[in-house]
Amino acid sequence: MTMLSKYHVPGLAIEDHSIDVPLDWTGHEPGRAFDGETIKLFYRVVTAPEHVHDDLPLLIFLQGGPGGAGPRLNSPTSDGWIEEAIRHFRVILPDQRGTGRSSRVDTHTMVRIAATHDDDDAVAGARAQADYLKKFLADSIVRDFEHLRLTEFGGRKWVTMGQSYGGFLTLTTLSLFPAGVIASFTTGGIPHVPADATEVYEHTFPRMARKTACFYERYPQDRERAAAIADRLPTAAQVAEFTDGLTGRAPTPMMRADAAHRPGTIAAMAAHGFPLLPNGDPLTVERFQCLGGDFGMKPSFERVHWILDDAFLDGDGTVRDGSPLSDEFLSKVMAATSSRPLYWPLQEFIYANGELDEPIRWAAQRVRDCRSEFDAVARPLNFTGEAMFPWMFEQEGALLPFRPAMDLLMEDTRFGVIYDEDQLARNEVPLQAAVYFDDMYVDSGLQLDTLSRVGNSHYWTTNEFEHDGLHGPLVFKHLYDEALNRGDLEELF
Repeated sequence: MTMLSKYHVPGLAIEDHSIDVPLDWTGHEPGRAFDGETIKLFYRVVTAPEHVHDDLPLLIFLQGGPGGAGPRLNSPTSDGWIEEAIRHFRVILPDQRGTGRSSRVDTHTMVRIAATHDDDDAVAGARAQADYLKKFLADSIVRDFEHLRLTEFGGRKWVTMGQSYGGFLTLTTLSLFPAGVIASFTTGGIPHVPADATEVYEHTFPRMARKTACFYERYPQDRERAAAIADRLPTAAQVAEFTDGLTGRAPTPMMRADAAHRPGTIAAMAAHGFPLLPNGDPLTVERFQCLGGDFGMKPSFERVHWILDDAFLDGDGTVRDGSPLSDEFLSKVMAATSSRPLYWPLQEFIYANGELDEPIRWAAQRVRDCRSEFDAVARPLNFTGEAMFPWMFEQEGALLPFRPAMDLLMEDTRFGVIYDEDQLARNEVPLQAAVYFDDMYVDSGLQLDTLSRVGNSHYWTTNEFEHDGLHGPLVFKHLYDEALNRGDLEELF
């Protein structure tokens, strides 16, 4: 193993490592030598200090996302499941390719790729960006981890723990590399197989409307405050019309991604009176609605309530005509809705399995367009959940350089194979899933439908927790105890 550092944080012994993996796994097999361009796969090995020299079984954590790095731990209780896991396992926390310290992908990466092509060949630059991003999906991620298992851990079989998107990666692993897995746990993360992005949003938008209604029921005063805030904001379409008018013509996606034009655009929007977030992004109604993306966690209603509480500058903060939005409110909205690279760019493509019958074509936006209750002018204002929209890549600075690639990816139909339904049907690896009945992000009905067709799978359905239940102390212990008592972990001990 290539060890980068070794240290302790309170209650944890940690080792940092990295290895090289192929950027493109085409033509290569995990565990074997490879050529061509490489990227770094960074991972941490975490152990209880008293078990550092013990020969513990291995557990690899499959992080949620997409675009999620492994957790950065302050103690065994800073991420609730860790405290129980290190009693039994040596825990491996990888940063999935393109995240954290694993050859991170962000705006700089997209700009560099575009810069390798002449300004007159913007289409080629966009195609290169799109092809690059497709290499950061589940088919590549699980091959990285299988290569890690074979080369750095002597081919030892391990247990997998998949949270949210990590559950998607679990089914990809069980489809492609089941021989390396002793048992699998998932929490809030069984995808519907066969996968369909449109179907996902047809289930989640109604749930978002119900979540918003529950929010207003808990905090009735926020119905008025949210409407008053939205009434002060432009729509994404109004901002687009204004910025397009700055040049007298609609700019191409590559022009919108040009950082050199952004300061002038920001100054023009400010002079026009559009509310701006501290990073220069316009605060539109649609961006404000994205606060609902947190409604699937606890205590999200309280977090959003206190953001709205700080909205109005004048007097005692009561809703009143003419009161500007406070700087503190704008800062909090920016922090709560800021995009992280890969999370939004890859969001809808995690549902792409092999050759598609038709392009994805902004599935969330298409479903939203059919639901008038989510319109920016509808009242009461409905908040939106985990969904990406085209305007994000035109108006958010962190996403502007991704827009040229997104236009191509949304028309693409060729992706890597991530699920093998026949293999899943005959699966022999014990799979224990926590299914959150009220899960806002991964519909519980679709999860149970998939599990009904996965061999040797077991589920625990509960409404006690939201999507982030794993981060408390109870969920992992429950799953572990059920698997242990069923005999699914007999091979470990």
